[in-house]
Amino acid sequence: MKSKHTKTAEICTIGEEADLQRRKRTDTSKFQVIMWLSAVVLLLIFVFSLSIGRYSVPFSDTVHILLSKFFSVPQTWPDIHQAVVMNLRLPRTVAAIIIGAALALSGAVYQSIFKNPLVSPDLLGISSGACVGAASAILLSLGGAMIQVFAFVGGLVAVALTISLPRLIRNESTTVLVLSGIIIGSLMTSILNIIKFVADTDTQLAEITYWTMGSFATITIDQIIPVLPSIVIPTIVILLMRFRLNVLSLSDNEAKTLGINLRTTRGIFVICSTLITAGSVCLSGTISWVGLIIPHTARIIIGSDNKKMLPIAMIFGSVFMCVIDILCRTITSAELRLGILTGIIGAPFFFFILVKERRRVQ
Repeated sequence: MKSKHTKTAEICTIGEEADLQRRKRTDTSKFQVIMWLSAVVLLLIFVFSLSIGRYSVPFSDTVHILLSKFFSVPQTWPDIHQAVVMNLRLPRTVAAIIIGAALALSGAVYQSIFKNPLVSPDLLGISSGACVGAASAILLSLGGAMIQVFAFVGGLVAVALTISLPRLIRNESTTVLVLSGIIIGSLMTSILNIIKFVADTDTQLAEITYWTMGSFATITIDQIIPVLPSIVIPTIVILLMRFRLNVLSLSDNEAKTLGINLRTTRGIFVICSTLITAGSVCLSGTISWVGLIIPHTARIIIGSDNKKMLPIAMIFGSVFMCVIDILCRTITSAELRLGILTGIIGAPFFFFILVKERRRVQ
């Protein structure tokens, strides 16, 4: 016969398992609710973004114009409304959704890899390298397509240099990788300043400055499509492997105990995040803070489980960028650059993160 202590232990074990199952069901329900609510908000913001601007289009007309592309809807709206919605606002809104999700995803991945909520996608010098590439193309008087190509290549070159430095000194720890990113980022910033110094002050310098501040104003569907694979394919890879990010968030010894090849797995995530960030920056220019504040916001709301947090962060990033784009083109007579508003919003939020993480920093 079982002793009283054995029966008590079994009852406690059963109770703990039941409590664990209840928590899992609660977390799953919370995730689904937040996921669906966020998706609905994103859909509403998407349609609202197509309606609002210097030339206002009624919300109902915008909905009918979108539905007419998939269903047989009789035209009851002026042709000018369709031209504004489909040709002017749809490309920039689609770009805002894609780039917001991409930067949020990239930031969340970097924060998990480096175990630091204060890490952003430009940590490895991607943004600085892309700026140098774009500025070089502008200095050579190349067209918009070549500016995108140069920006993409510049970002990849910067990351390649960052990754090569730890190998050169034979120390591939995450700390050395971060320091290498700071070194390469500073180098690229210096090169960018040299390019600005020799650029024509009347035309090229202004264009370089505007590009580095970020904007969706001139984006077209023809510009989005060639860059899309460099964002979509790495995003799919990250989402399929996102459970491994939870393991990378542990200590190296714990991750190795669970059978994870740290170097290969970390390398895959770094490469994918680099491609995503480079593709985003070459489309819109440099957009700061998004990859920092959005993943942290998602982590506060849904928790640190990357299987649930990454999809939520992507939707939050899309909503955030759509709202920023709407504000940029409506709050003043001249359209503001994205970097201005993201900085105004991001700086106070960064201070909030520092306050929240002050014990860990100490």
